[in-house]
Amino acid sequence: MHVLYFHQHFSTPSGSTGTRSYEMAQRLIARGHSVTMVCGSGQMAQSGLSGPPAHGMRRGKVDGIEVIELCLPYSNYDSFLKRGWTFLLYAWRSVKLALSLEYDLLFATSTPLTAGIPGIVMKLFRKKPFVFEVRDLWPELPREMGVISNPAVLKAMDLLEWLSYHSADACIGLSPGIVRGITRRGIPESRVAMIPNGCDLELFKPAAEKGMAGIPGIGKDDFVAIFCGAHGIANGLDAVLDAARVLKRRDEKRIRLLFIGDGRLKPGLIERAAREGLDNCVFAKPVPKTQLTAITAAADVGLMILANVPAFYYGTSPNKFFDYIASGLPVLNNYPGWLAEIIGENGCGIAVPPGDPEAFADALVYLRDHAAQRAAMGTAARAIAEAKFDRDRLADHFVTFLEQTHAKRAGR
Repeated sequence: MHVLYFHQHFSTPSGSTGTRSYEMAQRLIARGHSVTMVCGSGQMAQSGLSGPPAHGMRRGKVDGIEVIELCLPYSNYDSFLKRGWTFLLYAWRSVKLALSLEYDLLFATSTPLTAGIPGIVMKLFRKKPFVFEVRDLWPELPREMGVISNPAVLKAMDLLEWLSYHSADACIGLSPGIVRGITRRGIPESRVAMIPNGCDLELFKPAAEKGMAGIPGIGKDDFVAIFCGAHGIANGLDAVLDAARVLKRRDEKRIRLLFIGDGRLKPGLIERAAREGLDNCVFAKPVPKTQLTAITAAADVGLMILANVPAFYYGTSPNKFFDYIASGLPVLNNYPGWLAEIIGENGCGIAVPPGDPEAFADALVYLRDHAAQRAAMGTAARAIAEAKFDRDRLADHFVTFLEQTHAKRAGR
């Protein structure tokens, strides 16, 4: 089976962002299939290709994957209009590619939601199997966050979501809420699989000893709570600075809050920390995933932070959570939902209410001062990573689901 795979933000492990599509493509290849990956040029992504482009794209083989990188630069720092235009350009050029390339199954993954456009169009012209993977519910998320309020734009996104789901032969949701969101649009449960992000158990591993060196602002005896990921509106990182202010007021000197990543709000977060004298906050540049593993393992706690938006509670599957638990880190989570339930049911961290910096600070102090309990939470985190979120097992499920979808479609 030849899979034509559309992911605008695809990255190999040499990039500083998620690698789900790379891992899934690798498992498809291991099972005897071939993959053509069509991606854009992301700020923190690395396609694995280099050299000058030809006709606005680069092409080549990367670790067995045939990669087509459309030279469409994307950055979280771009304006809403610029990002939207980049999404539409990627969709348009993807449609033109799909019309000319041979394939057996078309797979598209959001975000953005416009990733579904090649699949919708190809079902009309090529009538081959189409599987749509949903990483975030749109337009529910931007509507609840207040990022998009224009009724016409929201209506267009609502229609595009409906068309993507109903054009697909099958859908994959990354969380329980996403699966429910898909089935609410009239898609039978039998055509929807939940395959969350997973843990790279060989890449992220617990460290024998904690303690971080080499990052300015962090001492060898500091207690380090780490956040890895985008610094955008959705992440709600002001909540961490609110807790940092409480810790400063209490004169808690040994706790350091480490932010690794980038995004539009990062300069403002750095400015606020400087203005308020929050020297317990340390900001570092994004690092490749292959280097992030050692930093994560050296931390004491992983911070799972999101803005207090109800659509996030069951409608996201953040990579960072799975990296933390694979590293054997207790997780401090600041919003309710399915990840908070996993933490509570398995004793692998602490979930605090949203908008409560005192409770957030209390949790950090407790974790610092109770080494035995912290170690037990870390052990429980790694155990749940191995038992339920092993990337290899989830990737096998992914490939089998695509194979079954292709076989059903071919048998009609």
